[in-house]
Amino acid sequence: MMRRDTFLAKPGTMKKTWRVVNAEGVPLGRLAAEVAIVLMGKHRPDYTPHVDCSDFVVVTNATKVGLTGRKAEQRMKQRYTEYPGGLKMESYGSVRQRKPEKLVQDAVRRMMPKNRMSRMVLKNLMVYPGAEHPHADKNPVAIKI
Repeated sequence: MMRRDTFLAKPGTMKKTWRVVNAEGVPLGRLAAEVAIVLMGKHRPDYTPHVDCSDFVVVTNATKVGLTGRKAEQRMKQRYTEYPGGLKMESYGSVRQRKPEKLVQDAVRRMMPKNRMSRMVLKNLMVYPGAEHPHADKNPVAIKI
């Protein structure tokens, strides 16, 4: 006789909670890895790969995220324009000053699997440069990293 005690969540039945992460002094890769696990839903005991089990994640203090060693000067972020020879390079330090939300979002996006589910789940990530965020009324639970 076959045993059937494996639980598979149904789409739309998962209750989403709000989580908040303070990025001050936390290395960028470590922060991105922890946030990606929560966004994928792998922190839950009822994780199901084909169902959106993710929580909403709010990252604060993105301007104070840590870059170990000399990564702020040596590591380069590349982007391409639509023109021939349109390679633009910028150091991680200048990206952190100019647009810290983009730095954290890109790091988390690269930690996620490359599929449709992760593109949908990444909409649950909110990154703010300062300590204030407009989601305090949701009573987010703090994640310690």
